[in-house]
Amino acid sequence: MGAGAVGCYFGGMLARAGHDVTLVARPAHVEAVLRDGLRMETRTFDERVRVKATEQPAGANGADLVLFCVKSMDTEAAGMQVKPFLRPDTLVLCLQNGVDNADRLRTVLPEHEVAAAVVYVATEMAGPGHLKHHGRGELVVEPAHGIDRLAAALTAAGVPTEVSPNVRGALWMKLLLNCAYNAVSAIAQQPYGENVKGAGIWDVMHDVVDEGLAVAKADGVQVPGDPHAATRKLVESMPAQYSSTAQDLARGKPTEIDFLNGYVVRRGQALGVPTPANRVLWALVKLLEAKR
Repeated sequence: MGAGAVGCYFGGMLARAGHDVTLVARPAHVEAVLRDGLRMETRTFDERVRVKATEQPAGANGADLVLFCVKSMDTEAAGMQVKPFLRPDTLVLCLQNGVDNADRLRTVLPEHEVAAAVVYVATEMAGPGHLKHHGRGELVVEPAHGIDRLAAALTAAGVPTEVSPNVRGALWMKLLLNCAYNAVSAIAQQPYGENVKGAGIWDVMHDVVDEGLAVAKADGVQVPGDPHAATRKLVESMPAQYSSTAQDLARGKPTEIDFLNGYVVRRGQALGVPTPANRVLWALVKLLEAKR
């Protein structure tokens, strides 16, 4: 549901492994996929994968699993659109940026199993029906009914999947990485590898992560690992990647910045934690968003 770059990658990997997959996507992508198949240009293969596609949420009718991949600002609306087509035992897995999408989706799908997932993949849509993969491609998912079977199926399809009891902490770790990289890439309209060469950029990213960690701690979240080390390591695995926020700005589309740096700012305000670096990045992206 919402088969952009993330949905096309994970849906395409499942379809390539023989699963029955339907992409619910925008008209141009649907037309190209139905005509030519989904082109998956990845780090290890370049193939056209045959997969169903439709513009309608009814494409989820009777599904065992819905990979929920819409933008964070569309969570509730898309949940209501897909709700009539879900079976009572359908598992809805949130593959979205931000930390509160699964909670928000549960408010509109109270009778269905909704699970959060942390997505680590660098992808973009290079054109209608053309997915380009720049690196990684693993998931961390929270425990839910049937999740072990799903994790095994995803892993067998080439998507390493870990079931973790601390998905909230893992979501915050991903949020911190996004807060460090996304806005900077969007403002500069440059890939990660070029941005980190800029004067003072590592210091800005360090401040952004420190603020996020302070907010997470005040919110009772245990962030696993070393976020600063993870921030420095990320650019090594995807130096040519433009953030999703940068891609959205370049295409004149609304960004998810309110659910990234903006979320840290709002939680910081609620918890009495100052977040000046995140506020500046959020405000600058909002300014550019309005200009576009």
